[in-house]
Amino acid sequence: MRIETERLILRRYKEEDLQDLYEYLSNPKVVEHEPYEAMTMEEVKGNLEWRISTDEMIAVELKETGKMIGNVYLGKRDFESLEIGYVFNEDYWNKGYAKESCKKVIEAAFQNGVHRIYAECDPMNENSWKLLENLRFKREAHFKKNVYFRKDEQNQPIWKDTYVYAVLAREQK
Repeated sequence: MRIETERLILRRYKEEDLQDLYEYLSNPKVVEHEPYEAMTMEEVKGNLEWRISTDEMIAVELKETGKMIGNVYLGKRDFESLEIGYVFNEDYWNKGYAKESCKKVIEAAFQNGVHRIYAECDPMNENSWKLLENLRFKREAHFKKNVYFRKDEQNQPIWKDTYVYAVLAREQK
């Protein structure tokens, strides 16, 4: 898969992405709302192997420089649905790259017969849910304390809420 936008190339991951991937997956601020902690270089190497092996992770590269600045996740689900997610290098936040890449990936998915695309996000991650709303997703649910990714000093779960957003193919026309 390779899709181009005005400023970006959306493509499969490759070995040469290691340093760029480490740059953002090792940043605690970037992964604050993710189900994993900031990663070491060794962990990123293993993660990159998985990314290279799957078509669900889409690398986002700047056309101008060739730098890989983030990713869009598009996971296959039941009933002709996909789950979307995104993680970007902090140096490239608030420049429209996430919106530009997600919009193009969503268009392509709907052109290929997908019925519904949904996303789950932390209500504390305002940038994420505002992006989804900007992409015409509608909030369908607010689950209270339904998930945890980390535990506190007493080894107790740190429960988090979840917003669920979705958009249907017919709503994008």
